[in-house]
Amino acid sequence: MEQAKASSEDQSSQLTINEAQASHKQGGWITFPFIAGSVFGLGLAISGAMSNFIVYLIKEYNVKSIDAAQISNIVNGCTSVSPVIGAIIADAYFGCYPVFAFAIVINSVSLVLFTVTAAVPSLRPMPCSLSSDSCKPASAGQLAVLYAAVALLAVGAGGTRFNSATVGANQFDKAQDQEVFFNWFFILLYAASIIGATAIVYIQDRVSWALGFGLSAGIAAIGAVVLFLGSRYYKRPPAQGSPFMGLAQVVVAAARKRHITVVALGTVTFYYGTSSDLVANAKKQVPSESFSFLNRAAVITRGDTTADGSVARPWRLCTVQQVEDLKTVVRILPLWTTSAFISVSIGVQGSLTILQALTVDRSLGRFTVPAGSMLVSSLAAVIVFLALLDRLLLPVWHRLTHHTPTPLQRIGAGHVLNATAMVASALVERKRAAIVRRHGAESQAGWIVPMSVLWLVLPLVLVGFGEALHFPGQVGLYYQEFPQALKSTATGMVALIVALGFYLSTAAIGLVRQATDWLPDNINDSRLENVYWMLAVLGAVNFGYYILCAKLYKYQRAPNNTEDTKN
Repeated sequence: MEQAKASSEDQSSQLTINEAQASHKQGGWITFPFIAGSVFGLGLAISGAMSNFIVYLIKEYNVKSIDAAQISNIVNGCTSVSPVIGAIIADAYFGCYPVFAFAIVINSVSLVLFTVTAAVPSLRPMPCSLSSDSCKPASAGQLAVLYAAVALLAVGAGGTRFNSATVGANQFDKAQDQEVFFNWFFILLYAASIIGATAIVYIQDRVSWALGFGLSAGIAAIGAVVLFLGSRYYKRPPAQGSPFMGLAQVVVAAARKRHITVVALGTVTFYYGTSSDLVANAKKQVPSESFSFLNRAAVITRGDTTADGSVARPWRLCTVQQVEDLKTVVRILPLWTTSAFISVSIGVQGSLTILQALTVDRSLGRFTVPAGSMLVSSLAAVIVFLALLDRLLLPVWHRLTHHTPTPLQRIGAGHVLNATAMVASALVERKRAAIVRRHGAESQAGWIVPMSVLWLVLPLVLVGFGEALHFPGQVGLYYQEFPQALKSTATGMVALIVALGFYLSTAAIGLVRQATDWLPDNINDSRLENVYWMLAVLGAVNFGYYILCAKLYKYQRAPNNTEDTKN
Protein backbone atom coordinates (compact mmCIF):
# COMPACT_ATOMS: atom_id res chain seq x y z
CA MET A 1 0.00 0.00 0.00
CA GLU A 2 2.78 2.40 0.96
CA GLN A 3 4.64 1.64 -2.27
CA ALA A 4 1.48 2.19 -4.28
CA LYS A 5 0.86 5.47 -2.47
CA ALA A 6 4.44 6.59 -3.08
CA SER A 7 4.16 5.63 -6.73
CA SER A 8 0.92 7.64 -7.01
CA GLU A 9 2.57 10.66 -5.40
CA ASP A 10 5.52 10.39 -7.79
CA GLN A 11 3.17 10.27 -10.76
CA SER A 12 1.25 13.28 -9.43
CA SER A 13 4.49 15.20 -8.92
CA GLN A 14 5.64 14.32 -12.42
CA LEU A 15 2.32 15.52 -13.86
CA THR A 16 2.68 18.80 -11.98
CA ILE A 17 6.21 19.23 -13.34
CA ASN A 18 5.03 18.46 -16.88
CA GLU A 19 2.16 20.94 -16.57
CA ALA A 20 4.53 23.61 -15.29
CA GLN A 21 6.93 22.93 -18.17
CA ALA A 22 4.06 23.07 -20.66
CA SER A 23 2.88 26.34 -19.15
CA HIS A 24 6.42 27.69 -19.25
CA LYS A 25 6.55 27.06 -23.00
CA GLN A 26 3.58 29.36 -23.55
CA GLY A 27 4.03 33.10 -23.87
CA GLY A 28 7.23 35.08 -24.13
CA TRP A 29 9.06 36.41 -27.17
CA ILE A 30 8.47 33.24 -29.15
CA THR A 31 4.94 34.56 -29.76
CA PHE A 32 6.08 37.94 -31.06
CA PRO A 33 6.70 36.98 -34.73
CA PHE A 34 3.20 35.52 -35.03
CA ILE A 35 1.39 38.39 -33.36
CA ALA A 36 3.55 41.02 -35.06
CA GLY A 37 3.00 39.40 -38.46
CA SER A 38 -0.76 39.38 -38.01
CA VAL A 39 -0.83 43.01 -36.76
CA PHE A 40 1.37 44.21 -39.63
CA GLY A 41 -0.64 42.36 -42.27
CA LEU A 42 -3.97 43.50 -40.90
CA GLY A 43 -2.85 47.12 -40.55
CA LEU A 44 -1.50 47.17 -44.10
CA ALA A 45 -4.65 45.60 -45.53
CA ILE A 46 -7.15 47.87 -43.76
CA SER A 47 -5.11 51.01 -44.45
CA GLY A 48 -4.88 50.10 -48.11
CA ALA A 49 -8.62 49.55 -48.33
CA MET A 50 -9.86 52.56 -46.37
CA SER A 51 -7.32 55.32 -47.13
CA ASN A 52 -8.78 55.71 -50.61
CA PHE A 53 -12.42 55.21 -49.63
CA ILE A 54 -13.45 58.80 -50.37
CA VAL A 55 -11.97 58.58 -53.87
CA TYR A 56 -13.66 55.18 -54.38
CA LEU A 57 -17.05 56.67 -53.53
CA ILE A 58 -16.51 59.64 -55.85
CA LYS A 59 -15.06 57.83 -58.87
CA GLU A 60 -16.86 54.48 -58.75
CA TYR A 61 -20.17 55.28 -57.00
CA ASN A 62 -20.75 58.81 -58.35
CA VAL A 63 -21.07 60.26 -54.83
CA LYS A 64 -20.72 64.03 -54.55
CA SER A 65 -17.40 65.10 -53.02
CA ILE A 66 -18.68 66.60 -49.76
CA ASP A 67 -21.14 63.73 -49.30
CA ALA A 68 -18.27 61.29 -49.78
CA ALA A 69 -16.25 63.08 -47.09
CA GLN A 70 -19.17 62.84 -44.67
CA ILE A 71 -19.74 59.14 -45.40
CA SER A 72 -16.03 58.47 -44.89
CA ASN A 73 -16.10 60.23 -41.52
CA ILE A 74 -19.06 58.11 -40.40
CA VAL A 75 -17.26 54.93 -41.46
CA ASN A 76 -14.10 56.02 -39.64
CA GLY A 77 -16.19 56.77 -36.57
CA CYS A 78 -17.69 53.28 -36.62
CA THR A 79 -14.30 51.60 -37.01
CA SER A 80 -12.99 53.72 -34.13
CA VAL A 81 -15.78 53.08 -31.64
CA SER A 82 -16.28 49.39 -32.40
CA PRO A 83 -12.91 48.40 -30.81
CA VAL A 84 -14.19 49.71 -27.48
CA ILE A 85 -17.19 47.40 -27.73
CA GLY A 86 -14.91 44.56 -28.83
CA ALA A 87 -12.63 45.08 -25.84
CA ILE A 88 -15.57 45.06 -23.42
CA ILE A 89 -16.95 41.84 -24.95
CA ALA A 90 -13.53 40.20 -24.78
CA ASP A 91 -13.00 41.20 -21.14
CA ALA A 92 -16.47 40.21 -20.01
CA TYR A 93 -17.28 37.04 -21.95
CA PHE A 94 -14.79 35.34 -24.25
CA GLY A 95 -11.24 36.50 -23.57
CA CYS A 96 -9.02 38.48 -25.94
CA TYR A 97 -7.56 35.75 -28.14
CA PRO A 98 -10.85 34.12 -29.28
CA VAL A 99 -12.32 37.52 -30.15
CA PHE A 100 -9.13 38.55 -31.98
CA ALA A 101 -9.00 35.29 -33.94
CA PHE A 102 -12.66 35.52 -34.94
CA ALA A 103 -12.40 39.19 -35.91
CA ILE A 104 -9.31 38.76 -38.10
CA VAL A 105 -11.29 36.25 -40.19
CA ILE A 106 -14.20 38.70 -40.45
CA ASN A 107 -11.77 41.36 -41.67
CA SER A 108 -10.62 39.05 -44.45
CA VAL A 109 -14.22 38.38 -45.48
CA SER A 110 -15.03 42.10 -45.55
CA LEU A 111 -12.06 42.83 -47.83
CA VAL A 112 -13.10 40.00 -50.15
CA LEU A 113 -16.51 41.67 -50.39
CA PHE A 114 -14.84 45.01 -51.19
CA THR A 115 -12.96 43.22 -53.97
CA VAL A 116 -16.23 41.85 -55.35
CA THR A 117 -17.74 45.36 -55.49
CA ALA A 118 -14.76 46.53 -57.54
CA ALA A 119 -14.59 43.47 -59.81
CA VAL A 120 -18.28 43.06 -60.71
CA PRO A 121 -19.51 46.01 -62.87
CA SER A 122 -23.17 45.40 -62.03
CA LEU A 123 -22.47 46.22 -58.38
CA ARG A 124 -21.56 49.82 -59.31
CA PRO A 125 -23.39 52.57 -61.24
CA MET A 126 -22.37 53.51 -64.77
CA PRO A 127 -19.06 55.45 -64.95
CA CYS A 128 -19.42 59.21 -65.03
CA SER A 129 -17.15 62.23 -65.54
CA LEU A 130 -16.33 64.23 -62.41
CA SER A 131 -17.37 67.43 -64.19
CA SER A 132 -20.80 66.08 -65.18
CA ASP A 133 -23.93 67.13 -63.30
CA SER A 134 -26.08 64.23 -64.60
CA CYS A 135 -24.31 61.23 -63.06
CA LYS A 136 -26.53 58.25 -62.26
CA PRO A 137 -26.37 57.49 -58.53
CA ALA A 138 -25.84 54.01 -57.15
CA SER A 139 -28.94 51.90 -56.58
CA ALA A 140 -30.09 50.72 -53.17
CA GLY A 141 -28.88 47.21 -53.93
CA GLN A 142 -25.43 48.38 -55.00
CA LEU A 143 -25.05 50.49 -51.87
CA ALA A 144 -26.31 47.60 -49.73
CA VAL A 145 -23.43 45.39 -50.88
CA LEU A 146 -20.89 48.17 -50.32
CA TYR A 147 -22.18 49.00 -46.85
CA ALA A 148 -22.28 45.31 -45.94
CA ALA A 149 -18.54 45.23 -46.60
CA VAL A 150 -18.12 48.36 -44.47
CA ALA A 151 -20.18 46.84 -41.64
CA LEU A 152 -18.09 43.66 -41.64
CA LEU A 153 -14.93 45.79 -41.60
CA ALA A 154 -16.22 47.66 -38.54
CA VAL A 155 -16.98 44.36 -36.79
CA GLY A 156 -13.51 43.08 -37.64
CA ALA A 157 -11.87 46.27 -36.38
CA GLY A 158 -13.88 45.94 -33.19
CA GLY A 159 -12.30 42.61 -32.39
CA THR A 160 -8.74 43.29 -33.54
CA ARG A 161 -7.58 46.84 -32.82
CA PHE A 162 -7.35 46.72 -29.00
CA ASN A 163 -7.43 42.98 -28.52
CA SER A 164 -4.36 42.45 -30.70
CA ALA A 165 -2.37 44.69 -28.35
CA THR A 166 -3.83 42.96 -25.29
CA VAL A 167 -3.09 39.48 -26.67
CA GLY A 168 0.52 40.53 -27.21
CA ALA A 169 0.90 42.11 -23.76
CA ASN A 170 -0.61 39.01 -22.13
CA GLN A 171 2.35 36.96 -23.33
CA PHE A 172 4.75 38.76 -20.98
CA ASP A 173 4.95 38.84 -17.19
CA LYS A 174 7.48 41.66 -16.85
CA ALA A 175 6.37 45.27 -17.29
CA GLN A 176 9.60 46.05 -19.17
CA ASP A 177 8.86 43.38 -21.76
CA GLN A 178 5.33 44.69 -22.13
CA GLU A 179 6.62 48.21 -22.75
CA VAL A 180 9.00 46.95 -25.43
CA PHE A 181 6.15 45.04 -27.05
CA PHE A 182 3.91 48.14 -27.11
CA ASN A 183 6.68 50.20 -28.71
CA TRP A 184 7.07 47.67 -31.51
CA PHE A 185 3.31 47.24 -31.78
CA PHE A 186 2.78 50.92 -32.60
CA ILE A 187 5.82 51.07 -34.86
CA LEU A 188 4.54 48.12 -36.89
CA LEU A 189 1.00 49.47 -36.96
CA TYR A 190 2.03 52.91 -38.22
CA ALA A 191 4.52 51.45 -40.71
CA ALA A 192 1.84 49.13 -42.08
CA SER A 193 -0.60 52.04 -42.36
CA ILE A 194 1.95 54.06 -44.34
CA ILE A 195 2.69 51.21 -46.76
CA GLY A 196 -1.00 50.47 -47.22
CA ALA A 197 -1.86 54.13 -47.81
CA THR A 198 0.85 54.45 -50.46
CA ALA A 199 1.56 51.20 -52.29
CA ILE A 200 -1.95 49.72 -52.31
CA VAL A 201 -3.61 53.10 -52.90
CA TYR A 202 -1.26 53.67 -55.86
CA ILE A 203 -2.33 50.32 -57.33
CA GLN A 204 -5.99 51.28 -56.88
CA ASP A 205 -5.46 54.61 -58.63
CA ARG A 206 -3.09 53.56 -61.40
CA VAL A 207 -3.89 49.88 -62.09
CA SER A 208 -7.31 48.78 -60.86
CA TRP A 209 -9.53 48.96 -57.80
CA ALA A 210 -10.17 45.23 -57.92
CA LEU A 211 -6.45 44.42 -57.77
CA GLY A 212 -5.90 46.90 -54.91
CA PHE A 213 -8.75 45.52 -52.81
CA GLY A 214 -7.74 41.98 -53.76
CA LEU A 215 -4.22 42.55 -52.45
CA SER A 216 -5.68 43.88 -49.20
CA ALA A 217 -7.85 40.77 -48.86
CA GLY A 218 -4.91 38.47 -49.58
CA ILE A 219 -2.64 40.25 -47.08
CA ALA A 220 -5.36 40.10 -44.41
CA ALA A 221 -5.76 36.38 -45.01
CA ILE A 222 -2.00 35.84 -44.71
CA GLY A 223 -2.06 37.78 -41.43
CA ALA A 224 -4.80 35.46 -40.13
CA VAL A 225 -2.79 32.38 -41.11
CA VAL A 226 0.32 33.75 -39.35
CA LEU A 227 -1.72 34.33 -36.19
CA PHE A 228 -3.12 30.79 -36.19
CA LEU A 229 0.31 29.24 -36.78
CA GLY A 230 1.38 30.47 -33.35
CA SER A 231 -1.77 29.32 -31.52
CA ARG A 232 -0.07 26.65 -29.42
CA TYR A 233 2.40 29.18 -27.99
CA TYR A 234 -0.09 31.78 -26.75
CA LYS A 235 -1.10 32.39 -23.17
CA ARG A 236 -4.88 32.78 -23.10
CA PRO A 237 -6.09 34.39 -19.87
CA PRO A 238 -9.82 33.80 -19.33
CA ALA A 239 -12.39 36.57 -19.35
CA GLN A 240 -12.40 38.53 -16.10
CA GLY A 241 -15.69 40.38 -16.41
CA SER A 242 -16.17 43.97 -17.52
CA PRO A 243 -15.11 46.64 -15.00
CA PHE A 244 -17.87 48.87 -16.33
CA MET A 245 -20.40 46.63 -14.62
CA GLY A 246 -19.03 47.70 -11.24
CA LEU A 247 -19.28 51.38 -12.20
CA ALA A 248 -22.89 50.93 -13.28
CA GLN A 249 -23.68 49.19 -9.98
CA VAL A 250 -22.41 52.23 -8.05
CA VAL A 251 -24.76 54.54 -9.95
CA VAL A 252 -27.75 52.24 -9.43
CA ALA A 253 -26.96 51.58 -5.76
CA ALA A 254 -26.52 55.30 -5.03
CA ALA A 255 -29.83 56.06 -6.74
CA ARG A 256 -31.66 53.35 -4.79
CA LYS A 257 -30.29 54.75 -1.52
CA ARG A 258 -30.92 58.39 -2.42
CA HIS A 259 -33.12 58.84 0.68
CA ILE A 260 -30.13 58.37 3.01
CA THR A 261 -29.16 61.88 4.07
CA VAL A 262 -25.60 63.12 3.55
CA VAL A 263 -25.46 64.32 7.16
CA ALA A 264 -26.00 60.79 8.40
CA LEU A 265 -23.08 59.35 6.43
CA GLY A 266 -20.66 60.12 9.25
CA THR A 267 -22.48 57.72 11.55
CA VAL A 268 -23.08 54.83 9.15
CA THR A 269 -20.98 51.79 8.31
CA PHE A 270 -19.33 51.56 4.91
CA TYR A 271 -18.69 48.35 3.06
CA TYR A 272 -15.06 47.54 2.23
CA GLY A 273 -15.49 44.00 0.94
CA THR A 274 -14.77 40.58 2.41
CA SER A 275 -11.73 39.75 4.52
CA SER A 276 -9.80 38.63 1.44
CA ASP A 277 -10.60 41.94 -0.26
CA LEU A 278 -9.27 43.85 2.74
CA VAL A 279 -6.05 41.86 2.67
CA ALA A 280 -5.63 42.62 -1.04
CA ASN A 281 -6.33 46.33 -0.52
CA ALA A 282 -4.02 46.46 2.54
CA LYS A 283 -6.07 49.09 4.36
CA LYS A 284 -9.49 50.66 4.64
CA GLN A 285 -10.11 53.87 2.76
CA VAL A 286 -12.56 56.49 4.03
CA PRO A 287 -14.80 57.67 1.16
CA SER A 288 -13.66 61.02 -0.23
CA GLU A 289 -15.87 64.08 0.19
CA SER A 290 -16.06 64.88 -3.53
CA PHE A 291 -19.22 63.64 -5.24
CA SER A 292 -20.40 62.59 -1.79
CA PHE A 293 -23.82 61.54 -3.08
CA LEU A 294 -22.13 58.45 -4.57
CA ASN A 295 -20.98 57.38 -1.09
CA ARG A 296 -24.51 56.14 -0.46
CA ALA A 297 -23.73 53.15 -2.67
CA ALA A 298 -21.25 51.85 -0.04
CA VAL A 299 -23.52 52.34 3.00
CA ILE A 300 -24.54 49.02 4.56
CA THR A 301 -28.27 48.69 5.20
CA ARG A 302 -30.34 45.75 6.35
CA GLY A 303 -30.18 42.78 3.99
CA ASP A 304 -27.24 44.09 1.93
CA THR A 305 -24.74 41.45 3.11
CA THR A 306 -24.79 37.71 3.81
CA ALA A 307 -23.61 35.91 6.96
CA ASP A 308 -20.03 35.60 5.63
CA GLY A 309 -19.81 39.32 4.84
CA SER A 310 -20.19 39.08 1.07
CA VAL A 311 -22.61 41.24 -0.92
CA ALA A 312 -26.13 39.87 -1.09
CA ARG A 313 -27.43 42.47 -3.55
CA PRO A 314 -24.69 43.83 -5.87
CA TRP A 315 -27.02 46.44 -7.37
CA ARG A 316 -27.72 47.85 -3.92
CA LEU A 317 -24.35 47.68 -2.15
CA CYS A 318 -20.85 48.38 -3.53
CA THR A 319 -17.43 48.59 -1.95
CA VAL A 320 -15.80 51.90 -1.12
CA GLN A 321 -13.17 51.08 -3.75
CA GLN A 322 -15.85 50.76 -6.45
CA VAL A 323 -17.23 54.16 -5.44
CA GLU A 324 -13.80 55.78 -5.58
CA ASP A 325 -13.13 54.16 -8.97
CA LEU A 326 -16.23 55.80 -10.41
CA LYS A 327 -15.26 59.16 -8.88
CA THR A 328 -11.88 58.93 -10.62
CA VAL A 329 -13.58 58.48 -13.99
CA VAL A 330 -15.99 61.36 -13.31
CA ARG A 331 -13.14 63.70 -12.33
CA ILE A 332 -11.28 63.07 -15.56
CA LEU A 333 -14.27 63.42 -17.91
CA PRO A 334 -13.96 67.23 -18.36
CA LEU A 335 -10.37 66.79 -19.55
CA TRP A 336 -11.52 63.99 -21.83
CA THR A 337 -14.15 66.22 -23.46
CA THR A 338 -11.57 68.88 -24.32
CA SER A 339 -9.82 66.42 -26.60
CA ALA A 340 -12.96 65.65 -28.58
CA PHE A 341 -12.62 68.86 -30.60
CA ILE A 342 -9.09 67.91 -31.62
CA SER A 343 -10.49 64.80 -33.29
CA VAL A 344 -13.21 66.89 -34.93
CA SER A 345 -10.67 69.23 -36.52
CA ILE A 346 -8.46 66.30 -37.60
CA GLY A 347 -11.45 64.55 -39.17
CA VAL A 348 -12.60 67.65 -41.08
CA GLN A 349 -9.09 68.55 -42.20
CA GLY A 350 -8.28 65.00 -43.34
CA SER A 351 -11.38 64.57 -45.50
CA LEU A 352 -11.20 68.07 -47.00
CA THR A 353 -7.47 67.71 -47.74
CA ILE A 354 -8.20 64.65 -49.88
CA LEU A 355 -10.77 66.69 -51.82
CA GLN A 356 -8.23 69.49 -52.23
CA ALA A 357 -5.63 67.00 -53.46
CA LEU A 358 -7.98 65.87 -56.23
CA THR A 359 -7.91 69.42 -57.65
CA VAL A 360 -4.16 70.21 -57.60
CA ASP A 361 -1.08 69.00 -59.48
CA ARG A 362 -0.09 65.71 -57.81
CA SER A 363 2.81 64.87 -60.09
CA LEU A 364 6.29 64.56 -58.60
CA GLY A 365 8.47 63.90 -61.61
CA ARG A 366 7.10 60.75 -63.22
CA PHE A 367 5.19 59.75 -60.09
CA THR A 368 1.63 60.90 -59.37
CA VAL A 369 0.70 61.05 -55.70
CA PRO A 370 -2.66 59.33 -55.04
CA ALA A 371 -5.05 61.69 -53.27
CA GLY A 372 -5.86 58.98 -50.73
CA SER A 373 -2.19 58.81 -49.73
CA MET A 374 -2.06 62.41 -48.50
CA LEU A 375 -2.71 61.44 -44.88
CA VAL A 376 0.53 59.44 -44.89
CA SER A 377 2.26 62.76 -44.22
CA SER A 378 0.53 62.91 -40.85
CA LEU A 379 1.35 59.29 -39.97
CA ALA A 380 5.01 59.73 -40.90
CA ALA A 381 5.18 62.94 -38.85
CA VAL A 382 3.87 61.06 -35.80
CA ILE A 383 6.60 58.42 -36.10
CA VAL A 384 9.41 60.95 -36.67
CA PHE A 385 8.30 63.27 -33.88
CA LEU A 386 7.83 60.42 -31.40
CA ALA A 387 11.38 59.28 -32.14
CA LEU A 388 12.69 62.83 -31.68
CA LEU A 389 10.77 63.19 -28.41
CA ASP A 390 12.10 59.94 -27.02
CA ARG A 391 15.73 60.33 -28.07
CA LEU A 392 16.36 64.07 -28.22
CA LEU A 393 13.72 66.57 -27.13
CA LEU A 394 12.62 65.07 -23.81
CA PRO A 395 16.19 64.29 -22.62
CA VAL A 396 17.28 67.85 -23.47
CA TRP A 397 14.20 69.28 -21.74
CA HIS A 398 14.96 67.20 -18.64
CA ARG A 399 18.56 68.42 -18.50
CA LEU A 400 17.48 72.05 -18.82
CA THR A 401 14.54 72.02 -16.40
CA HIS A 402 15.29 68.94 -14.23
CA HIS A 403 11.83 67.52 -14.72
CA THR A 404 9.89 65.66 -17.41
CA PRO A 405 6.71 67.19 -18.91
CA THR A 406 3.59 65.80 -17.27
CA PRO A 407 0.80 64.20 -19.35
CA LEU A 408 -1.30 67.36 -19.01
CA GLN A 409 1.55 69.50 -20.35
CA ARG A 410 2.03 67.21 -23.35
CA ILE A 411 -1.69 67.27 -24.13
CA GLY A 412 -1.69 71.09 -23.91
CA ALA A 413 1.19 71.35 -26.38
CA GLY A 414 -0.76 69.07 -28.72
CA HIS A 415 -3.74 71.45 -28.52
CA VAL A 416 -1.54 74.37 -29.59
CA LEU A 417 -0.04 72.49 -32.55
CA ASN A 418 -3.47 71.33 -33.69
CA ALA A 419 -4.83 74.90 -33.77
CA THR A 420 -1.66 76.02 -35.58
CA ALA A 421 -2.22 73.32 -38.20
CA MET A 422 -5.71 74.68 -38.91
CA VAL A 423 -4.20 78.15 -39.47
CA ALA A 424 -1.69 76.59 -41.88
CA SER A 425 -4.51 74.83 -43.76
CA ALA A 426 -6.37 78.14 -44.07
CA LEU A 427 -3.30 79.89 -45.51
CA VAL A 428 -2.64 77.06 -48.00
CA GLU A 429 -6.27 77.11 -49.12
CA ARG A 430 -6.08 80.90 -49.53
CA LYS A 431 -3.21 80.37 -51.99
CA ARG A 432 -5.10 77.63 -53.88
CA ALA A 433 -8.29 79.71 -54.06
CA ALA A 434 -6.33 82.75 -55.35
CA ILE A 435 -4.98 80.65 -58.24
CA VAL A 436 -8.49 79.40 -59.01
CA ARG A 437 -9.87 82.95 -59.10
CA ARG A 438 -7.09 84.08 -61.46
CA HIS A 439 -8.12 81.46 -63.99
CA GLY A 440 -11.81 82.42 -63.83
CA ALA A 441 -14.01 80.38 -66.15
CA GLU A 442 -11.38 77.67 -66.61
CA SER A 443 -11.72 76.60 -62.96
CA GLN A 444 -14.64 74.22 -63.33
CA ALA A 445 -15.01 70.81 -61.68
CA GLY A 446 -12.30 68.45 -62.85
CA TRP A 447 -9.85 71.26 -63.70
CA ILE A 448 -6.36 70.80 -62.19
CA VAL A 449 -5.11 73.82 -60.27
CA PRO A 450 -1.47 74.61 -61.22
CA MET A 451 -0.25 74.25 -57.65
CA SER A 452 1.97 71.51 -56.19
CA VAL A 453 0.37 68.98 -53.87
CA LEU A 454 3.33 69.49 -51.51
CA TRP A 455 1.64 72.67 -50.25
CA LEU A 456 -0.93 70.42 -48.55
CA VAL A 457 1.75 68.48 -46.67
CA LEU A 458 2.80 71.16 -44.17
CA PRO A 459 -0.55 71.35 -42.29
CA LEU A 460 -0.69 67.55 -42.13
CA VAL A 461 2.82 67.41 -40.68
CA LEU A 462 1.81 69.90 -37.97
CA VAL A 463 -1.22 67.74 -37.16
CA GLY A 464 1.07 64.71 -36.91
CA PHE A 465 3.36 66.54 -34.49
CA GLY A 466 0.32 67.43 -32.39
CA GLU A 467 -0.91 63.82 -32.40
CA ALA A 468 2.52 62.65 -31.23
CA LEU A 469 2.02 64.84 -28.16
CA HIS A 470 -1.62 64.73 -27.20
CA PHE A 471 -2.66 61.13 -27.99
CA PRO A 472 0.24 59.46 -26.10
CA GLY A 473 -0.22 62.10 -23.41
CA GLN A 474 -3.85 61.08 -23.02
CA VAL A 475 -3.01 57.37 -22.84
CA GLY A 476 -0.38 58.13 -20.21
CA LEU A 477 -2.81 60.27 -18.19
CA TYR A 478 -5.63 57.72 -18.23
CA TYR A 479 -3.33 54.79 -17.47
CA GLN A 480 -1.72 56.73 -14.61
CA GLU A 481 -4.95 58.03 -13.09
CA PHE A 482 -7.45 55.24 -13.67
CA PRO A 483 -7.97 52.62 -10.94
CA GLN A 484 -6.38 49.20 -11.32
CA ALA A 485 -9.61 47.59 -12.51
CA LEU A 486 -9.76 50.01 -15.44
CA LYS A 487 -6.14 49.92 -16.65
CA SER A 488 -6.99 47.80 -19.69
CA THR A 489 -9.60 50.32 -20.83
CA ALA A 490 -7.34 53.40 -20.69
CA THR A 491 -6.67 53.36 -24.44
CA GLY A 492 -10.39 52.91 -24.98
CA MET A 493 -10.91 56.47 -23.79
CA VAL A 494 -8.74 57.72 -26.65
CA ALA A 495 -10.59 55.54 -29.15
CA LEU A 496 -13.89 57.00 -28.01
CA ILE A 497 -12.48 60.48 -28.58
CA VAL A 498 -11.41 59.55 -32.12
CA ALA A 499 -14.80 58.00 -32.87
CA LEU A 500 -16.68 60.96 -31.41
CA GLY A 501 -14.49 63.28 -33.44
CA PHE A 502 -15.33 61.56 -36.72
CA TYR A 503 -19.06 61.58 -35.96
CA LEU A 504 -19.02 65.24 -34.90
CA SER A 505 -16.91 66.22 -37.91
CA THR A 506 -19.63 64.79 -40.15
CA ALA A 507 -22.22 66.81 -38.26
CA ALA A 508 -20.01 69.91 -38.43
CA ILE A 509 -19.66 69.67 -42.21
CA GLY A 510 -23.42 69.20 -42.52
CA LEU A 511 -24.06 72.22 -40.32
CA VAL A 512 -21.67 74.38 -42.34
CA ARG A 513 -23.38 73.32 -45.57
CA GLN A 514 -26.80 74.25 -44.18
CA ALA A 515 -25.80 77.58 -42.63
CA THR A 516 -23.37 78.85 -45.30
CA ASP A 517 -22.42 78.51 -48.95
CA TRP A 518 -18.82 77.61 -48.14
CA LEU A 519 -18.98 73.96 -49.24
CA PRO A 520 -20.64 73.44 -52.65
CA ASP A 521 -20.06 70.22 -54.58
CA ASN A 522 -17.45 71.95 -56.77
CA ILE A 523 -14.45 72.51 -54.47
CA ASN A 524 -13.14 75.21 -56.81
CA ASP A 525 -16.24 77.29 -56.02
CA SER A 526 -15.96 76.67 -52.26
CA ARG A 527 -14.74 78.79 -49.36
CA LEU A 528 -12.69 76.11 -47.60
CA GLU A 529 -10.49 78.85 -46.22
CA ASN A 530 -13.37 80.00 -43.98
CA VAL A 531 -13.90 76.47 -42.69
CA TYR A 532 -10.26 76.20 -41.64
CA TRP A 533 -10.32 79.65 -39.99
CA MET A 534 -13.41 78.58 -38.08
CA LEU A 535 -11.61 75.44 -36.86
CA ALA A 536 -8.58 77.52 -35.82
CA VAL A 537 -10.72 79.93 -33.77
CA LEU A 538 -12.70 77.12 -32.15
CA GLY A 539 -9.42 75.31 -31.44
CA ALA A 540 -8.12 78.39 -29.59
CA VAL A 541 -11.32 78.59 -27.54
CA ASN A 542 -11.13 74.87 -26.79
CA PHE A 543 -7.52 75.31 -25.64
CA GLY A 544 -8.69 77.93 -23.16
CA TYR A 545 -11.28 75.46 -21.87
CA TYR A 546 -8.53 72.85 -21.57
CA ILE A 547 -6.30 75.20 -19.56
CA LEU A 548 -9.18 75.79 -17.13
CA CYS A 549 -9.82 72.05 -16.72
CA ALA A 550 -6.11 71.31 -16.29
CA LYS A 551 -5.75 74.01 -13.61
CA LEU A 552 -8.70 72.61 -11.66
CA TYR A 553 -7.65 68.98 -12.00
CA LYS A 554 -5.73 67.39 -9.15
CA TYR A 555 -3.65 64.31 -9.90
CA GLN A 556 -4.96 61.30 -7.98
CA ARG A 557 -1.60 59.59 -8.37
CA ALA A 558 1.53 61.73 -8.54
CA PRO A 559 3.10 61.65 -12.03
CA ASN A 560 6.66 60.49 -12.50
CA ASN A 561 7.85 64.01 -11.91
CA THR A 562 8.95 65.34 -8.56
CA GLU A 563 8.85 69.02 -9.39
CA ASP A 564 5.59 69.54 -11.21
CA THR A 565 2.51 67.75 -10.05
CA LYS A 566 -0.15 70.24 -10.92
CA ASN A 567 -0.23 70.52 -14.69
